[in-house]
Amino acid sequence: MFWPVPMYLPLLVSAVLALVAPWVGRRMPPRMGAWAMVCAAVVAAGTWVTELAILASTAVGQVPLVAEQGPWSVSVLAAEDPVSRNIAAVCAGVVLLVVVSLTVASWRRGRALVDAWRECRNIAAGGDLAVLDDPVPAAFAVLGMPGRVVVSSGMLRLLDGPERHALLAHERAHLRHRHHLFSLVLHLTAVVNPLLRPLERAGAFAVERWADEEAGAVVGDRRLVARAIARAALASSRARQAALSATGGPVPQRVQALLAPPLPRPNMIMAAFVVLMGACCASLAVTAHDTERLFEAAMRAHANAAQLRTR
Repeated sequence: MFWPVPMYLPLLVSAVLALVAPWVGRRMPPRMGAWAMVCAAVVAAGTWVTELAILASTAVGQVPLVAEQGPWSVSVLAAEDPVSRNIAAVCAGVVLLVVVSLTVASWRRGRALVDAWRECRNIAAGGDLAVLDDPVPAAFAVLGMPGRVVVSSGMLRLLDGPERHALLAHERAHLRHRHHLFSLVLHLTAVVNPLLRPLERAGAFAVERWADEEAGAVVGDRRLVARAIARAALASSRARQAALSATGGPVPQRVQALLAPPLPRPNMIMAAFVVLMGACCASLAVTAHDTERLFEAAMRAHANAAQLRTR
């Protein structure tokens, strides 16, 4: 008999990772935190959906038509299976729902990115900067080939020269580091596993903070960046979907972080975080190995029965 507890361990470890990752990411420098949270999101979501598929496979494998393709013994697989058929059937339904949801979410996000890029491509631009003749203050970055920083005339009139420089440096940081892809990965992993929604929000905040710090390094004054994004946030409208805006995220917390000293590298926390992600992958490998052994036992039983019938 196969012990059932290890079969569910990856779900538990991935849930712990999903809950711990936002807390850990907020205590890291923004760039490190953004990378750590994206990696954690991919590991947690991948472990979650792969484990559900593994659990579902034990029920699917007991379908006679599927078992014939192995081939393996349905009776042996059912007798040795540590997973309840009802639980496995639920897991199969969840996997199907995840596939549909992920497909829909990918299509919507991809279409929004393409639409935004096509719209901004037709705007007259000087280099990577496009200026909209619009009195409403707005500034955002649109991913493309190349990407564009779009700013309205209203925003340019609102800010003075140094503040404009800081704002544009923020948006160019989004383009330079492909922050749209970070946001996309975080969103899709949250679609796969709803427990990752707090991590998606924390990761989005880290991405904005990363661009804030990059802008601070470019202009040489973090307080200037804080003043620029605060003034822009007070006056700007909501940025369009699929575009990263300097006024995105919780602006008061971003301003407070810019006015405080930069966060140090938490080496011990980072090491523990890496260990937790490794445990996630290791538990999944153990479960996959146990499931493989389960099917191998059923295949041996089928082969032995076939030999007895031929004698």
